[in-house]
Amino acid sequence: MNPVAFEIFGLSVRWYGIIMSAGILMGMLIALKEAKRLGMDENLILDLVIFAIPAGIVGARLYYVIFNWDYYSGNLLQIINIRGGGLAIHGTLIAAVITGLIYARVKKVSFWTLADITAPGIILGQAIGRWGNFVNQEAYGVPTDLPWGIMVNGVKVHPTFFYEFLWNMGVFFVLLWFRKRKKVEGEVFLLYVILYSVGRFFIEGLRIDSLMIGSLRMAQVVSLAAVALGAALIVYRRKKNIKKT
Repeated sequence: MNPVAFEIFGLSVRWYGIIMSAGILMGMLIALKEAKRLGMDENLILDLVIFAIPAGIVGARLYYVIFNWDYYSGNLLQIINIRGGGLAIHGTLIAAVITGLIYARVKKVSFWTLADITAPGIILGQAIGRWGNFVNQEAYGVPTDLPWGIMVNGVKVHPTFFYEFLWNMGVFFVLLWFRKRKKVEGEVFLLYVILYSVGRFFIEGLRIDSLMIGSLRMAQVVSLAAVALGAALIVYRRKKNIKKT
């Protein structure tokens, strides 16, 4: 499949960008619907998205550049060339959380409420976005003989982008079910962090393009830390809530 969808005024518009935009749009619509269900001003979500999207792009690029500094230290101008590839979802999520914390403080609203509202939309957007990797023939895994393997450069490999798409869609439906059963604010978001990280840990082990820190896959290290932190925060917030009651 041609990664370029069409050209306008000599500028190539790539399927990756279109698919990512579709994922962001769908995620935003889910968040707006959830905000309406909970009686929150939908404009708060729209304003948050305006800040979170550029922050997420910058965070994704910085994360990727930091862990590829050996290359970028000698090619500084390539740091801003995001059309050449090189965005990391963990960088996006870290930047989005920081943005959400600042935004919640400025607007004097609960960060945990905002996080719960946006969590299902975030994972849905991630699921849709993985199809951009398919178009770009990236984020695939090691060679395999399994019948659902895909051909990349003449080699049959694990479609790890598709594994993550399926996992993320599963997490999306779990969050939709759990949102009405949470004990305290923030649990939907924290469950998202835990479930996504569990899936990413195992799927990352099959990939061949992982960012590395020494001999360790960075995404697996971050995923383990996220699972531990998410679980600890759920326990802490539930105990704190019990004390209040």
